[in-house]
Amino acid sequence: MHSLEVLRRPVITEKSTALQVQSKYAFEVADRANKRQVKEAVEKAFKVNVVGVNIITVHGKTKRVGRHQVRTSSWKKALVTLQSGQKIEFFEGV
Repeated sequence: MHSLEVLRRPVITEKSTALQVQSKYAFEVADRANKRQVKEAVEKAFKVNVVGVNIITVHGKTKRVGRHQVRTSSWKKALVTLQSGQKIEFFEGV
């Protein structure tokens, strides 16, 4: 898998914003991506040193649309820990 296909989008929530103090950043990643691919993609895209990667599968939820029940898709989230003192400027402007 090519490094540009691994990272889908940044996950910007209250919880992920609070983790930026600890040099941790959250990304939605491709379903078939593994930790090594995520590490290489973040290092290449943002020119930082990645210390650790945790991957979580976020399961889809059942929602109601009128009288029908639909299920949202499951997706994969990566929590990336950077070397202390480093940060990703992309998140700072949000």
